[in-house]
Amino acid sequence: MKNSKRLFYSLWSCLYQSPKKRTEFFRRKHVFGHLGEKCSIQDRMLPLYPNLIYLHNNVRMASNVVFVTHDIIHMMLNNREGDDKGYIERVGCIEVMDNVFIGTGTHILYGVRIGTNVIIGSNSLVNKDVPDNSVYAGVPARYICSFDEYMRKARLQTEQFKERYGVSRLGGVVSDELAAVMYEDFCKSRESKE
Repeated sequence: MKNSKRLFYSLWSCLYQSPKKRTEFFRRKHVFGHLGEKCSIQDRMLPLYPNLIYLHNNVRMASNVVFVTHDIIHMMLNNREGDDKGYIERVGCIEVMDNVFIGTGTHILYGVRIGTNVIIGSNSLVNKDVPDNSVYAGVPARYICSFDEYMRKARLQTEQFKERYGVSRLGGVVSDELAAVMYEDFCKSRESKE
């Protein structure tokens, strides 16, 4: 994809406030190498060489996820004084399999495959393959727990939340009343740590 086209698509995608509509726009324009069903892309700026990125089904990305499909070391090598060897840019594919969540601020390097049923924590650096059914986080990303273990914890937290606050779904809105009760609990938890 030409840079001018990539920039045009990035600018055009800014018109879509909804990640769902933005993702559909990218799918219609065949921007990525593959873009599966039920995906959600928060970012509006497309990475260089988006056609090297393969996103399968139910891939959810928070904001500021960076796909690094290339490096520019060749520019430094080619511009060294007296050294014009014609080094070329290194590029590579990135593949994200089904049922993956990628946390905000994560960087994913080329040559990486993220397996099925995976959660990547915020601000992680994914520089090697991530196996199926796992949770990874950190710089570089390291194994935290299994996907099943994370699901058990999430179910427990969901039940506790429902029980404590009487809410089974937020839908993008936290009422002022709920926020006040949650803040009170937050303050109490801080007092108990002191």
